[in-house]
Amino acid sequence: MCTAGQLVHTLPEGEPVGGVTLLAGEIYLLRRKERDQVEVYDVITYRLHRRLTVLNCREFTDMTSCEHNLCVYIGDPFVECVHRLDVHGAVTRWTVNDIPFGLSVNAAHNVIVTCHTVRRIKEFNTHGDLLREFMVPSDDINPWHAIQSRSGQLVVCHGGLDDLVHRVCMMSDDCRHIVHSHGGQPGSDTGRYDVPSHLAVDDNECLFVADVNNRRVTLLTSTLEYVRQVVSCNQLKWLPCRMCLDTEQRLLFVAENGCEDGEWAIGGVSVFSV
Repeated sequence: MCTAGQLVHTLPEGEPVGGVTLLAGEIYLLRRKERDQVEVYDVITYRLHRRLTVLNCREFTDMTSCEHNLCVYIGDPFVECVHRLDVHGAVTRWTVNDIPFGLSVNAAHNVIVTCHTVRRIKEFNTHGDLLREFMVPSDDINPWHAIQSRSGQLVVCHGGLDDLVHRVCMMSDDCRHIVHSHGGQPGSDTGRYDVPSHLAVDDNECLFVADVNNRRVTLLTSTLEYVRQVVSCNQLKWLPCRMCLDTEQRLLFVAENGCEDGEWAIGGVSVFSV
């Protein structure tokens, strides 16, 4: 917890990356293309094992995994659903009824879906049954990703290009109030963000925040106090959009994408020892 992250490996460059996650000793990487969207790599050797196709899917927003249910979940904004892909390649899907943006899995093995356009966070079980949903406070415009701590509190990152506030917030149990926050007006100084888009959490509930336009990853304590930049802009080639953390090996997988003419054009994953 006292040193900056060190780059240890990079996965192959290719189509833009929509998500990265770990499951059953393998790395699942989501590419934005029509077929073979999911690339599966060995977590030790980083060798490509296989490619999997999610049919009738043109675009993705995020991907997460569940070791308990041995599956990955993929957000689909076009048909407003989540695809459930098991380790054997079987795919099912269930409806969200809003655009799913950020995905995470909580301690109860349920899926936390952040629907940024309507400022709602929804919790589903693995079969797609809606368990509960929250509306985030009105000043949390454009919530991108939410995770749930072991104590049950939701942590949300929010702030789009034209928004006045870019920060990470810890919510009360009913999501009506902000208990802790980090950030404020957009900027590049310490304690500021420019589109904080994705979160990862370690066993101590310390938080990693992907700060897209500042091209860095910030580390916060469990009460959202600043620790340091764990990945700096000179360690990244493009914009960090998605992350996942191997808590046992202390490896942070950062998906980064590059733009061309205002569109994502290329992507890859950098692996950092943290």
